[in-house]
Amino acid sequence: MACLWARSGAPGRVLPDGCVDVVWTGAELIVAGPATRAVRPTLPSGETKVGLRFRVGAAGGALGLPAAELLDRSPALGQVRADGDAWAARVAEAPDVGARLSLLAEMAAGWLADAPAPDPLVRAAVQDLARPRARVAELCGGLAISERQLRRRFERAVGYAPRTLAGVLRLQRFLSLASPGGDLARLAADAGYADQPHLTRDCARLAGLPAAALLAAGVGPAGERRLSSA
Repeated sequence: MACLWARSGAPGRVLPDGCVDVVWTGAELIVAGPATRAVRPTLPSGETKVGLRFRVGAAGGALGLPAAELLDRSPALGQVRADGDAWAARVAEAPDVGARLSLLAEMAAGWLADAPAPDPLVRAAVQDLARPRARVAELCGGLAISERQLRRRFERAVGYAPRTLAGVLRLQRFLSLASPGGDLARLAADAGYADQPHLTRDCARLAGLPAAALLAAGVGPAGERRLSSA
């Protein structure tokens, strides 16, 4: 598991990050699958949304299905796991945010204890793809596996192909480096893009906004809004 989180107030634009979350929406538990585009979730008035985030490649084993079946989907947890409705009922009855987070942690710990060990080759590939100028062809050569074989293993564990994850991680890297008013050409190079037009295409495809608009809006990694240090 990567983390537990809680959020209140109007939700903003959520960008692809390669992860899978289980989220209490204020009304139900859903599984937010690996995304290939930005989403704008809704939140009932006065509710605090809580969730747990699986590390890239860990959700398929924990949830008991190929992660690709969740691609760009957010089904109710009960549609994914046999114990999903029971967990949703317990979370709904929890008295506060802290209790809900504790239940999510307990739930995830049980799933992960029963899950098969993560695919070590996928784990190594994900770590390599986090480098600014990682190339899938070179990665496959280093791991002594064909790109087709790696893609099949990625679709089970991560939910999409290595090249898709590389683009998602590259966008996240750009957002982690960026600041309002930053030089886009320099940021594109530092994040691992071939050039600024490459950055422009990826921002339009994955975030639904131009790069300059993302910076102006203060959007940070995974769509979190940057907070002023002033």
